[in-house]
Amino acid sequence: MELLSPTQLGSLSIPNRVLFAPLTRVRADAENVPGELMADYYRQRASAGLLIAEATMVASDGQAWPHQPGIHSTAHVAGWRRVTDAVHAAGGRIYLQIWHPGRATHPSLNRGTQPVSSSDKPIRNDTIHTPEGKLPYPAPRRLETDEIPGIIALFKKAAENAKLAGFDGVQIHGAHGYLIDQFLRDGVNDRTDSYGGSLANRARLLFEIVDAASSVFGMSRIGVRISPLVPFNDMVDSAPAALVEHVAAESEKRGLGFLELRHDNYDRPAEYELAAIARRHFSGSLVRNGGFTRDAGEAAIREGQADAIAYGVPFLANPDLPLRFLANAPLNQPNPASFYVPASRAGYTDYPFLGV
Repeated sequence: MELLSPTQLGSLSIPNRVLFAPLTRVRADAENVPGELMADYYRQRASAGLLIAEATMVASDGQAWPHQPGIHSTAHVAGWRRVTDAVHAAGGRIYLQIWHPGRATHPSLNRGTQPVSSSDKPIRNDTIHTPEGKLPYPAPRRLETDEIPGIIALFKKAAENAKLAGFDGVQIHGAHGYLIDQFLRDGVNDRTDSYGGSLANRARLLFEIVDAASSVFGMSRIGVRISPLVPFNDMVDSAPAALVEHVAAESEKRGLGFLELRHDNYDRPAEYELAAIARRHFSGSLVRNGGFTRDAGEAAIREGQADAIAYGVPFLANPDLPLRFLANAPLNQPNPASFYVPASRAGYTDYPFLGV
């Protein structure tokens, strides 16, 4: 089975092509520090070719929900070290997804700090969970050009801390309408400076962050995630195919470790087109994610449409997913009511293994 065959993601050798996708689970403590519960969760899933740990804050004022993990303090480093030690002891490999929410947050979650973005456009027709209940998203503050080096520095420091915490590499979160994506897609980015207008300018922040992180891990241990057709967080782009071509070509120039294309759903014709464009312009490891089943993932690998497939909810509910794929065994069904319950083992580390 090709899905369970070894391959390379940049300079990282992995034993199979079934990756564990980053999934928000809100199990860090009140200070955003990972604990033993999170270590157990990731350890259980160490049979993945690669674990990509959940979106993790690079800044103390970049929190979008309570109990999400951070990587900007010594306590965070120590907490994540428990996780990476557990995964490595179980024979696994783990990257950290480093992340800034941009406009997708609220001042009440960040000591009154106004969110920042590429523009002053708020997320429309949606609400955010806050300590005061559900509230509309506020208008963000447009980042000044001279503030952007500070954002890049936050990501570089996050990469440095991730290395101290024992991660094997990092993934830059450029998807799902968070800060980097707010620069990438022209539905939000209306800037007229060197970070707006052309695709090269809109992608500048992403690749300046990639270059900064690569100075810590090396380019072959850096991944990037983009989602040009995912509408989450009120996102749209006028030319998603051109965006994928540009990001893929720039990733190719740099020798990026892997590029992840997060689909709204992989089997839509427009998503197939984006995958084909990424494949043409990027010869490195292409990871795809978004609705894949076992058989669909196998077909994508066999047909050369991807080098690895990232599974989210199926891996959440099946900690031994590669073994179940090998045996073509039935899958546990997920319990969505338990996805976001702080400190709870239920629906987190109590899903049964095959034969148990």
